[in-house]
Amino acid sequence: MTLQSGARPDAARAVRSAGPGGRWLVVPAVIIALVLSVPVVTVLFSVFQESQGAWRSMAETVLWEFIANSMLLMVFVGLGVFVVGVGCAWLVTMCTFPGKRILEWALILPLAFPAYVLAYAYTDFLQHPGPVQTLLRDVTGWGPRDYWFPNIRSLEGAITMFVLVLYPYVYLLTRAVFLHHSVAAFEVSRTLGRSAWGAFFKVALPMARPAIVIGVTLALMETLADFGTVAHFAVRTFTTGIYSAWFAMGDRIAAAQLSATLLAFVVVLIVLERWQRGQARYHEAGRQMGELPQFRLTGWRAAGALGFCGVPLFLGFILPVMILVSLALKGGHDPFSERYLRLIWNSLTLAGTAAVLAVGLALVIAYASRLSPGAITGFASRLVSLGYALPGSIVAVGILIPLASFDNAVDAWMEAMFGISTGLLVTGSIAALIFAYLVRFMAVALNTVDSALTKITGRMDEAARTLGSGPGGTLVRVHAPMLRASLLTAGLIVFVDVMKELPATLIMRPFNFDTLAVQAYRLASDERLTQAATPSLMIVAVGVLPVVILSRQIMRSRPGQVSAID
Repeated sequence: MTLQSGARPDAARAVRSAGPGGRWLVVPAVIIALVLSVPVVTVLFSVFQESQGAWRSMAETVLWEFIANSMLLMVFVGLGVFVVGVGCAWLVTMCTFPGKRILEWALILPLAFPAYVLAYAYTDFLQHPGPVQTLLRDVTGWGPRDYWFPNIRSLEGAITMFVLVLYPYVYLLTRAVFLHHSVAAFEVSRTLGRSAWGAFFKVALPMARPAIVIGVTLALMETLADFGTVAHFAVRTFTTGIYSAWFAMGDRIAAAQLSATLLAFVVVLIVLERWQRGQARYHEAGRQMGELPQFRLTGWRAAGALGFCGVPLFLGFILPVMILVSLALKGGHDPFSERYLRLIWNSLTLAGTAAVLAVGLALVIAYASRLSPGAITGFASRLVSLGYALPGSIVAVGILIPLASFDNAVDAWMEAMFGISTGLLVTGSIAALIFAYLVRFMAVALNTVDSALTKITGRMDEAARTLGSGPGGTLVRVHAPMLRASLLTAGLIVFVDVMKELPATLIMRPFNFDTLAVQAYRLASDERLTQAATPSLMIVAVGVLPVVILSRQIMRSRPGQVSAID
């Protein structure tokens, strides 16, 4: 590995050899960024309008509680996903212990779980009339007031839910880096007398830092944008305040002002992520990729590794699946009915289309930034990242306002010119809904692709240009094969996120067009958790297959075999 700092020499060389074709890629990248920024701009313009008084009331009463709870969530969720994600990625990649082959793909499974579904499952499991406390009272003979039991519906409970479902962000990206480490770096560390822990802290963590920071940042953005979990656990955050201002108080401007405040948190996260990366570039300089050393764990070390990796998998996937299966068997719906087959098809269509488009557009922006680094492409990258932290409902409103104005203008023009009413052409269509998904989740794809591109040395671009390949040919023949695992990772994360997305789908979906997430939310919000277990399980089931395929693809993307080190 080589760490280069300064004026981005590899990128600069790539630009000098890119030619006009490479620089012209900046134009579509900027257009994509501007189009995807429309909802954010709509929200920001609403800030300067006069609210109906809800903003002042919240500022005087609960605003500081919103800020405090949001900050606590960011700190502890960030620490949690870092420890669990990085620790598990290192253990299953670099160590040999019983159960490793199962854990290396199974650890991604919690990514298929919506946080709010996990919250519903654990609420039923741990509440006073639930099976855990009921068994405790039966065994001990205690009464309802004779013992203390932790309240799952709390800030601590919300932090736990987020860590359990969001650590795969860090795990996926960090493991992809560990799998592509040059064996030479580890041989040098061993030659210098480094232990397994020494190699981890001195070699692995510095090499994986960009991926780790991006994974943690994505998890924090998802935490800030969540509504279902914090609302169910009665934790006041910006998202619950936005919903309260919008739906309870009917003050759209106050909701937009709270959204702008939430957006400031996201800007800080993005700036910190870019600042820590600075001008540094991380490349695989070693040529030995044949054998990745394995540290063989035995005895209590093997048991500790198994426990460290097994606990988040059990709590984040196995146990909640067992809870939901039990509820579904008690009184769930028929998963093979015509209605549920239609819900599955709708969800798969939306998720697949959004994932393909997001990865393609992210590759355009990231490659433009590589070929023409500078203020314009940097601004475009940051601009499309802002939508990820906005709640889906705010993204929906930010889209519906300009789309409704466009549809009304077209309708008025067609009525005046031809006497034909076109109605709502775009608003309430599947295209508008997919656009909302792209605004919401583009940061996921872009950060993943951009992180992978930074690890490809600019000398490869120079060699391709020397052989007569233009920017497009270099991307197809050189970069695309090297980016395969990262592109799959980005597509998977967007796919699963769209499957779980709820607020924007509720607001923007066409009439009589429901998804599994909408069905689960409707039933759970009516406290019909037994029936909500069926669509919840189907969301997980649909997401499991691509998760497993991706994990195995990433595992096979590392050339060569492994060797064990005692």
